[in-house]
Amino acid sequence: MPISDMSPEMMREIILDHYSNPLHKGRPEDESLYEKTHADSTNCIDDFDLFLRIEGDKVTDALWDGVACAISTASTDILCDRLIGMGRAEALRLIEQFILMIEEKPFDEELLEEALAFRNTGKQAARIHCATMGWTAAEKVLEDKE
Repeated sequence: MPISDMSPEMMREIILDHYSNPLHKGRPEDESLYEKTHADSTNCIDDFDLFLRIEGDKVTDALWDGVACAISTASTDILCDRLIGMGRAEALRLIEQFILMIEEKPFDEELLEEALAFRNTGKQAARIHCATMGWTAAEKVLEDKE
């Protein structure tokens, strides 16, 4: 969905839905099959682990578990949803485009889908870290797997 088609109400609804009903919150049954990284914040309640299952070059599962504010919960949950099924290079491109959007720089809106709900986060300096911490944690895992 192009940004121009997403109303502020729709963006709020996407964020609230992923906050209230996160699809990817939980720990894997067998953590040994996953790459794990930790993300936390000194300015917010955010303190969670991100788990990526990478088979060959593809992310086959993504989960997160811990405590997070509404912005961090929704953003990380959307990230997990988008990453599943992506190859490493495609996943890194997705993360790059999200960060560009947050920094209010030109980005590929087609790639972001529901993550477009965070397009105005760059205007709220206190929320930038909350919105990006899961994404930067995933980037670290994916870059370490090279």
